[in-house]
Amino acid sequence: DICEQLLAAEQNTYHNTLLALRGFCSLHTQHHHGALQDFQRVIEHDSPHPNSCIKALCGRGLIRISGGSSYLTALDYITACQLKLEETIFTIKSYVPWNQRGLLLKVLQEEGQMMLQKKRYPGGSSVSFQKKQTGLCTFLTLKSRDAPGVFQLASLLVELDSSDEASRILCADALYQMGRGEEAHRLLVLALSRNPQRAPVLARLALLQLKRGFVYDGNQLLKRVIRTGDSSCLLPILDIFQDEDRKLLQSHCRWRALAILKGKQEGAAIKEAIAHLSFAILAAGGYAEDCLLTRARCYGRLGQMKTAIFDFNAILKEDPRNVQALSGRGFVHLALRQQKEAVQDLISALKVEAGAVIPAILSLKPEAQGLVTGWLLQHGRATLTELMATKDLPGEETLGDLLTVAKALTKICKAAQHHIFYTDVLMAKGRHQEALKHLQEAFGHCPAEDFARARLAVLQLQSRNVAEAAAPLSALARRDEKDLAFLLNFVDTKQQQHLAQAAAQEGKVLMKGHHYEKALGYHSLAVLASRDSPRYLRRRAACLMHLKKYERALKDMEKVIQGHGCNSPKTRAGDHCCQGSLLLALAQEEAAVQHYMEALQLDEPLALGTITNCPGRETLTKTFHKVAQNNFEKQRYEEAWKITEYGLKIDKSTELQRLRARLKREASSCSIH
Repeated sequence: DICEQLLAAEQNTYHNTLLALRGFCSLHTQHHHGALQDFQRVIEHDSPHPNSCIKALCGRGLIRISGGSSYLTALDYITACQLKLEETIFTIKSYVPWNQRGLLLKVLQEEGQMMLQKKRYPGGSSVSFQKKQTGLCTFLTLKSRDAPGVFQLASLLVELDSSDEASRILCADALYQMGRGEEAHRLLVLALSRNPQRAPVLARLALLQLKRGFVYDGNQLLKRVIRTGDSSCLLPILDIFQDEDRKLLQSHCRWRALAILKGKQEGAAIKEAIAHLSFAILAAGGYAEDCLLTRARCYGRLGQMKTAIFDFNAILKEDPRNVQALSGRGFVHLALRQQKEAVQDLISALKVEAGAVIPAILSLKPEAQGLVTGWLLQHGRATLTELMATKDLPGEETLGDLLTVAKALTKICKAAQHHIFYTDVLMAKGRHQEALKHLQEAFGHCPAEDFARARLAVLQLQSRNVAEAAAPLSALARRDEKDLAFLLNFVDTKQQQHLAQAAAQEGKVLMKGHHYEKALGYHSLAVLASRDSPRYLRRRAACLMHLKKYERALKDMEKVIQGHGCNSPKTRAGDHCCQGSLLLALAQEEAAVQHYMEALQLDEPLALGTITNCPGRETLTKTFHKVAQNNFEKQRYEEAWKITEYGLKIDKSTELQRLRARLKREASSCSIH
């Protein structure tokens, strides 16, 4: 009321002072709109009174905090400080209540720091200045956005609370940006004397010492930062540092890390190197390829595999074809026994630059090398086999990848299987002459290795007798039928038919000479080349029976019986007899009896003749009796009767006749015929 009476008087003496006072009165009574109008009138006056303007700026700044415009608050207080620092201090102490002063100081600290970090861009925030760009407003717009303005603000904060370390650091940062490094250094040294383990102060001092050329002091300070465990303190500092100083810190930390790694390889030394590399990466803005690679390897040495992968991923995000990152991540997956991921990364690296990846693999320990080559070969072989088996014509890119892997394997380890795989890929690409040349260079013109001999036979099939080619292929059949099946994909249908016939003929001759083991290879070749022809399956089953490999023979006969379609009853009866004989050999009597009954039903004379030869009528009759008796005891009378009847067709056994009589007595009350 007093201010309003004085303002209403005819004399205009102290008009701006009264407006400022009334503004603060309105502010304290929560009448912000009226307060803001009074402060604006003072600030926008054509001939502003400095002390009154300072009060108005401080008052408007408080109002802007409540409105969420912290940046504009900082601008107001910077302007007030530039007008008269002492008066600004007096105004805050006199007019700003204690319960608001703490918030005000915190807001000014944060906004000052963001200004120095260039995180505030005033262009879109100064709406209130667009109304009138004269007098004090022009001064505010031009002068309060640089380091000197923040320095004034920081000086204000230090005066208001001399024990506040954040304000002193802000002051030092502003001095640094103003080019007054020595003053900043002295201020930081003073702050450090009060708190020797304060990481933000240590980090700033380290940079200033490096900038001044005091490398030893800089190293010691960086070590102290590392010991605090607070490397994140560098993040806000790096936004304040100049580009040349960030590069200086980056190069120094990188050099220091490499120097440490050249010396001791103990855990503590590696951890210190990691810390220096982390500083270098931060100084580079978060991405420094060489430092990330080195740090990832360091994490790998410490067993921190997932952290190492994180660094490799950071590189590959920027450069997906980075060979060192791809191979490095592949080796980490190798250490974690993650086969799929390791193979994928190593193949990607080989595709980009095999010449760099092969030496890296050779530098591994023998056990790790063996694991890498084993996984690569397994993946390559599985991929190639799948492509050939499905008759899917692979694109040049897929086969090109396999060729790269195969070629790398032959250089890493000159194992026979690697040369075989390389030959197979060349054959799949249709480069037969090149495949033949490589095979002969690796194994000679007359290879002793069965796998190599078989491939040589396939490659020379056009120019040699089919019977001659069958010999090495039959030898492979005895060792690895899956590999033979894969090889036959390179032989056309007509040649496969000739191979099957020649192999079957040779197998027949060998069986007559009782050379069953060797005959088995030829019969297997005939089966594979004919795509499981029933005729050749029967022959192989017979050969397997001679070798007492009954389970394998049984599988062949199951395939034959499953393929029964338009075969004659005589043929089918013979197959069931053969199956029954195999089941007897495996002590599967019930199943054997079922097959013999099926044979008797299809062609009784043939079945009886076969049974007479093997296993003999008397022997088989005993089996029928045993199985029928078992069904009888389980009260399965109908099944027991059926088995008994068929058994009596084989031989009029006394035991079977007695069992039939018992069945008649037990089932007299019902018909089982």
